[in-house]
Amino acid sequence: MVEHRMVDVNGIRLHIAEQGSGPLVVLLHGFPESWHSWQHQFGPLADAGFRVVAPDQRGYGRSDHPENVDAYTILHLVGDVVGLIHALGEEKAYVVGHDWGAPVAWHTALLRPDVVLGVAGLSVPPPFRGTRPPLAAMAERFDGRFYWNYFSRPGVADAEFAEDPRTTLRRIFYWGSGDSPDAGTGRQPLVDPERGWLATMPEPEVLPDWFTEEDLDALTESFSQGFTGALNWYRNLDRNWELTAAWHGAVVTPPALYVYGDRDVVPAFPGTPELIAKLPDLMPSLRRPPLTLTGCGHWTQQERPHEVNAALVDFLHA
Repeated sequence: MVEHRMVDVNGIRLHIAEQGSGPLVVLLHGFPESWHSWQHQFGPLADAGFRVVAPDQRGYGRSDHPENVDAYTILHLVGDVVGLIHALGEEKAYVVGHDWGAPVAWHTALLRPDVVLGVAGLSVPPPFRGTRPPLAAMAERFDGRFYWNYFSRPGVADAEFAEDPRTTLRRIFYWGSGDSPDAGTGRQPLVDPERGWLATMPEPEVLPDWFTEEDLDALTESFSQGFTGALNWYRNLDRNWELTAAWHGAVVTPPALYVYGDRDVVPAFPGTPELIAKLPDLMPSLRRPPLTLTGCGHWTQQERPHEVNAALVDFLHA
């Protein structure tokens, strides 16, 4: 059974869910998610001989939500992972992340390879620092309409999403899924400057089979404190670019796995298809070429749990 508790980490308190015993595997969720996003991974990974722990990351769910925007840099987030590993009595762990959790996992492996036994990223590929701050680059490319730029405006997306959190999450999850009619078309997540982001997202008549009303209930509850903490991650994108200057050109060295869906919007971001194609040459630590899941959208481990679990178990055992 999955058990829950609070852990003091890096100056804050994190809520964690855990199951199993053996080598530690830390599962890191993305936006707008929670520990619950890994519900299909706990049993299979625990049965395969691992201790599985999924936190609500800072700014999410029952974990602390620091008020200061500056408390959500990539160094804070990596610090939370390293601190959690040590707070759980371990020196090293496997780290797996999806969406925003993937950059946290990749950067943990990049900045602290001494504590990472292996790293897996779902949806978002390994980080290769660009030559320009990302918010500025995307603002120029898409005339300020890229969703990162919309999210970076203080209080704006916060208010839009908090007006009806359940509808917000319902629309975002359907829009980002492989079930969305225009998924896999190379679309970009652009925001209508007058109507907001949700206005471009259809209201699904029914949810996909893999995302139940009970799942939506649990997710909605996790955002009872609002969306500001989660959105503060995006407000540090340019700051993260500055803070990681010392690692420009560095590559992830622990054993690595990358998995993504062919109907996921993220791998279609500008420059990302070219990066994915070059990954086997750029990252010798990849244990296999990037694994593409046919028909899968953005919510990788929820849309394709059996395939993701099989890939993770094979990777972890190897």
